Amino acid sequence: MDDHVTRDKWDKAAEYFDLMNGLGPEKRWGPHKQNLFSKMKGNVLFLAMGTGLDIQFFPPDQHITGIDISPKMLEQAQLKAKAYPGTITLREMDVHEMDFADNSFDQVFTSCTFCSVPDPVNGLRAIHRVLKPGGELFMFEHTGSRYFPFNLMLNMMTFLTKNFGPQMNRNTDANVLAAGFQVTEIQLIYLDVVKMISAYKPA
Repeated sequence: MDDHVTRDKWDKAAEYFDLMNGLGPEKRWGPHKQNLFSKMKGNVLFLAMGTGLDIQFFPPDQHITGIDISPKMLEQAQLKAKAYPGTITLREMDVHEMDFADNSFDQVFTSCTFCSVPDPVNGLRAIHRVLKPGGELFMFEHTGSRYFPFNLMLNMMTFLTKNFGPQMNRNTDANVLAAGFQVTEIQLIYLDVVKMISAYKPA
């Protein structure tokens, strides 16, 4: 089913996305993303490429397929992808309806993605399907918190942001397990809200 609601939401956000996210957030989280992305090898899928802000942190000489539900976002990502010293293929695609064959990719990477996927567990199950047995999932994500008052604050923020952007209070750690992955590491970057999750698809 064509998720035009999500596509239209991010099409509208594309115009100002780099302005809102290209300075402070990328400078703050960039070194952590670069460390995570340095693990790229083999046939890599990058989920929710957006406008391509994360491309600057990719290691060179990789073969990467980047997907996004928003054609407007991908239009802006094209120039960054062309400048990348490797191969990036961009495709308009919904994670829930990926047309890749089973067991296609060695690794999947996400970056602040699963706060916005409409059905996160099924989105992660779709990733599980396209990963090869033993394939790896690496996620840089912001999630909900277990601690007061941050959990209350994130619940309130989600009430305001869910119609035009991310949901700030998701339990992505539990969703990864529910989708059938084995988690190998959760590295906390800021409190228990910003984190890197490493997992794999059991052989």
